[in-house]
Amino acid sequence: MGPGRGRGAGPSHAPPRQSAARKSLSPAGRRPRAMAAFARRKAQRLARPDPSRKRALDARAAELARLLNAHERFCTTSSCDGRVLLAVGYRDTGIPAWDTDGGGIQKKNCTWLLVTHDPCAKGDVMIALEKSTGDVVFKFEPFVLHVLCRELQDAQLLHSVAVDSGFRNSGITVGRGGKITMAVRSTHCLEVPLSRKGRLMVSDEYIEFLVHVANQKMEENIRRIERFHKGLELALETAVPTDTLAPEGPEKSRPVYVHRRKRRTIREQADPSGELEPQDDTESSLDLFAEIMI
Repeated sequence: MGPGRGRGAGPSHAPPRQSAARKSLSPAGRRPRAMAAFARRKAQRLARPDPSRKRALDARAAELARLLNAHERFCTTSSCDGRVLLAVGYRDTGIPAWDTDGGGIQKKNCTWLLVTHDPCAKGDVMIALEKSTGDVVFKFEPFVLHVLCRELQDAQLLHSVAVDSGFRNSGITVGRGGKITMAVRSTHCLEVPLSRKGRLMVSDEYIEFLVHVANQKMEENIRRIERFHKGLELALETAVPTDTLAPEGPEKSRPVYVHRRKRRTIREQADPSGELEPQDDTESSLDLFAEIMI
């Protein structure tokens, strides 16, 4: 009986052989496959018809979409310039209801009596209020943009520019299957109920005040979009794609997040005057908001 084979000898611990298929799933082998899969997903996404009612992107968002989609690493999925609207249909029970008078634009859970992507006038609000016998809410919703990113580095680059532009509630989501989505968003929203069952619950003076506040928020929203556009153009020009860099080995990782000093330089070049708008009190100054969906 040979050595190591007698009574009491343990089982052999020889490492199992890796199959050829398993070896092909190394990081170097997976990357081209992931790049090709992203390219297919992007082509399919951009070939779809616009699902919105107007069948077209908002003007300011369209410029950003063209800029991002011109780069193979990004694909925009949804956007809104920001809007002021009157919505009817939400009862105080919290259950959505439909407006019964048939006026306005019907959405899934409510009816829009008024919607504009520019500053609005009190007169337009008062005329729209006359159309409804339901519960009307006056709202301002800021700019939002969702972008599929090929790699985490790409999403982090967009996040850096968005935060520096004033969109401090922006975040990165890594979904099932590794799909990476970057959301550009902020929290300077406004939502105020105006009427109950068609009865106006606030004064004309208060409505005039709300319109003034919403218009201020819209103007700040437009400035942030412009800063984001300028900062994004500069960041994309100066960024070095990761697939053009020499590999540094499996254990050594290069920094993927733009250094704060570099971010400050991008921000200053995008706004040479240095007069950035103050932060909203309701916004946090988080550097990264990441959600991992399992």
